[in-house]
Amino acid sequence: MKYRFLLIIILCALTYGASSQTFTNPLLPSGADPYSFYKDGYYYYTHTIGRNLVLYKSKTIPGIKDAVRKVIWTPPKTGPYSKELWAPEVMFLRGKWYAYFAADNGNNNNHRMYVLENESADPMEGEWVFKGQITDPTNKWAIDGDVIDHNGKLYMIWSGWEGDANGRQEIYIAKLKNPWTVDGERIRISSPKFEWEKFGDLNEPNLKHVDVNEGPQFLVHKNKIFIVYSASGCWTDFYALGMLTASANSDLLNPSSWKKSEQPVFKKSAENGVYAPGHNSFFKSPDGKEDWILYHANDKPGQGCGGFRSPRAQKFTWNADGTPIFGIPVKKGIELSAPSGS
Repeated sequence: MKYRFLLIIILCALTYGASSQTFTNPLLPSGADPYSFYKDGYYYYTHTIGRNLVLYKSKTIPGIKDAVRKVIWTPPKTGPYSKELWAPEVMFLRGKWYAYFAADNGNNNNHRMYVLENESADPMEGEWVFKGQITDPTNKWAIDGDVIDHNGKLYMIWSGWEGDANGRQEIYIAKLKNPWTVDGERIRISSPKFEWEKFGDLNEPNLKHVDVNEGPQFLVHKNKIFIVYSASGCWTDFYALGMLTASANSDLLNPSSWKKSEQPVFKKSAENGVYAPGHNSFFKSPDGKEDWILYHANDKPGQGCGGFRSPRAQKFTWNADGTPIFGIPVKKGIELSAPSGS
């Protein structure tokens, strides 16, 4: 009788534990450009702070609200990379940790990308060493870098300008010699083409309109490789995600390898109160069985690119042809099952 009673208690505890593994969006009150990297049982999460680079360490993505966090790097008070630190990504490549970010001297026209390196097994420990600027020979305006080690080769994608003046942001790709050095020319693989990529009217006398492709992220599934990017101005409610698709065995440096989706693959949901969803990244559940998208969004129309943006996560699935189904942005406060294995 005693053992039966004990078994009932255990079963109740397990049932309660399973049902309590839920979370709601947003993950944090604010935080734009969310990114995470999973290694050795931990997620290492970052988002744009602006003044420095802050790294979170958590067993789960929903747990980042209570996670250990650390300022891993503070820029000098002046100089070319002292201000406006945007879209940091911390990842493990070829035996070391790297942090990629964009920064300028307080003038957006001077935004460029930079790299830090850490040899420690745990990126929360050790020393982050400034490796310098990462750039192609043109040295043009550049933000939102993402790096992949694919088929034994390193590639970097980012959002940049063709010239020296704002007006259009495009997606570029280049091969890397190592995690901090571009090897060869940049190749443009996406320009704003469709109407949903061209919402960008501004109230600035010298700059009336900007077409935007930015925040590109690699996603690999079976025999395909995707680049999911943000389109239109983040200051509009029409900020949304587009997608480029290529064969995983194609020449990624050849623009003809990439096919652009004709419609956004993830966009605002007025009925769910989610506006301007974008600047995404991806992560697997702790057990590796589920795929999740991490993104920022606003709760109300007209909130723009400021501090109202908050990080959110939701599970996505796949079509029979191997393309992702991201669905509709989930309403704030709705309980979602935590990633499997959490």
